[in-house]
Amino acid sequence: MLHNIAKVCVVGLWHLGVVTSACFADLGRNVVGVADDPERAAFLKNGVPPLFEPELAELMAKHLASGRLRFTSNLRDAVRGSAYVVIAYDTPVNEHDEPDLAPIIATVDALAGCIEDDTTVIMSSQVPVGTCEALVDRLRSLNPGLRFGMVCVPENLRLGQAIERFLQPDLLVFGADSEVAMERVEALYSPIPGPRARTDLRTAEMTKHAINAYLATCISLGNELANLCDEVGADAFQVVRALKLDSRVSPKAPLVPGLGFAGGTLARDMTVLTKLAAQHGYPASLLKGVLAVNQFQAGMVVHRLEGLLGTLAARKIGVLGLTYKPGTSTLRRSAAIEIIRDLVAKGAAIKAFDPKADPAEIELHRREFSICTDPYAAARDADALALVTPWPEFRDLDLARLKSVMHTPVILDAPNMLEPTKVTQAGFVYQGIGRGSVHR
Repeated sequence: MLHNIAKVCVVGLWHLGVVTSACFADLGRNVVGVADDPERAAFLKNGVPPLFEPELAELMAKHLASGRLRFTSNLRDAVRGSAYVVIAYDTPVNEHDEPDLAPIIATVDALAGCIEDDTTVIMSSQVPVGTCEALVDRLRSLNPGLRFGMVCVPENLRLGQAIERFLQPDLLVFGADSEVAMERVEALYSPIPGPRARTDLRTAEMTKHAINAYLATCISLGNELANLCDEVGADAFQVVRALKLDSRVSPKAPLVPGLGFAGGTLARDMTVLTKLAAQHGYPASLLKGVLAVNQFQAGMVVHRLEGLLGTLAARKIGVLGLTYKPGTSTLRRSAAIEIIRDLVAKGAAIKAFDPKADPAEIELHRREFSICTDPYAAARDADALALVTPWPEFRDLDLARLKSVMHTPVILDAPNMLEPTKVTQAGFVYQGIGRGSVHR
């Protein structure tokens, strides 16, 4: 069994890698995280996380102080004496939702020259099925005499809930290339409760694809139903509520009318699966349909605003929420940014507010919108206000104050956060997605 203070090296320090490092330190492991460059390592050494994640800065500070967590940009130093090397990049995607494995491949190439015998390499990054086996072959070709084990433990984090998800997961998937590697990964994760699925490498990778495909399918089904409910005047929320009372449908199924999935994670796995299907001559009609519904849903905010206002040319639109989901600061692959681009293309002028959006990322979009310091400034003189990212604080907007600053009291509530009756009683025209009709 693993000694309580075994050294763990974590490579790839953005969201996944920093959360993994801090959480393993919290479990009593000695952790060294490897950043790609000295500047990022310096920020991390000072306890500054790369993005906002609830409780992450506090957990980092706790274990930087305890000595169980440190950061460096020197891979060779970090790997020396490590029983485990965890590859934990947030796998980037291009505009076509295709994963870029270049950072992972570069890390494996670097590890070949410094990894020690009997190290267990753990792939936590989301990678296409077959990647781990290919990386094993690559390591062996670069260092033929090396003894090591490869394990795939697909990440299951959620931005905004990452620490809880790491320490109390619904499921841990362990895919290993040997019994010894399986025993070692079991020992590393032994303090974490919850069921385990023990598989080979390819099955572990495929299981992660399957989980994300299921979630994506539920989201697209919920949105397809919502759009149909709007057409016929039914209430999608009551439909979904009834569905979840059926024992064959999980009460936790993400059947939530609103916008589609964003952020790149689900789309990445759906793209991987459709490409895999194409390589094997399989049509994958359901997967393609899920992606098509999601792409269509991205245009619903613009479509609904056109229905409410007519032309969007020269209209002033306030947008609340820029991050791809609440509980994070990143704008990467955010639906809000795509919606704003579409609105601007239609001639609208945009003012926006987000409580946590990264200022550096906002700066990249300065030509697309004006950033405001509060939601009322974003709404000032607006012809309509669009709620996009469902930050909890938007539920408590002062509707009277909001109405007093707007040019036209129109609210489009894409995540369906507000109570329609309360909004209309305050003097607004209200429309959600899947609510059945425009509320006046």
